[in-house]
Amino acid sequence: KQWYQRRVAITAGDLQPLAVAKIFSKLVEKEKPDLVILGKQAIDDDANQTTQLLAGMLDWPQGTMASVVNAADGRLTITREIDGGLEDISVSLPAVISADLRLNEPRYATLPNIMKAKKKKIEKMTPENLGVDITPRLKILNVVDPPVRQAGEKVPDVSTLMEKLKEKGHL
Repeated sequence: KQWYQRRVAITAGDLQPLAVAKIFSKLVEKEKPDLVILGKQAIDDDANQTTQLLAGMLDWPQGTMASVVNAADGRLTITREIDGGLEDISVSLPAVISADLRLNEPRYATLPNIMKAKKKKIEKMTPENLGVDITPRLKILNVVDPPVRQAGEKVPDVSTLMEKLKEKGHL
């Protein structure tokens, strides 16, 4: 398989997940890859939306929160962690996947490879160059801290626990 050795930097301010998905959509249209791998969540908004939005825009199958990915015969088998354990799904290529932290085993670049990478050209673009409107669609109206949690109460036995729960209307 051909692995791309190009670098592209998109310069933009704060972006919402929809704008990021639109930018990736334009890059996919231009580059024509068989697979797009994204992180699971952005650290700024923790939204976990970009992968799903991009897959919808491209009309490609998606595999989210992938911890293991295997490719064979134009398909991906993706293992993902769910509340009850592990789930295996199969999607056809081209596809969009989001990577769980368990998918990657970091490798450390050697000094010669770092020097080679520094010499490679970085193609710089802006959303405007790609024809993408990044106007925010969401506006945060208010942020409020959750109420302070009340201290718990220890009870000596199960019957006292049941009494307390009945008193508070939980049973």
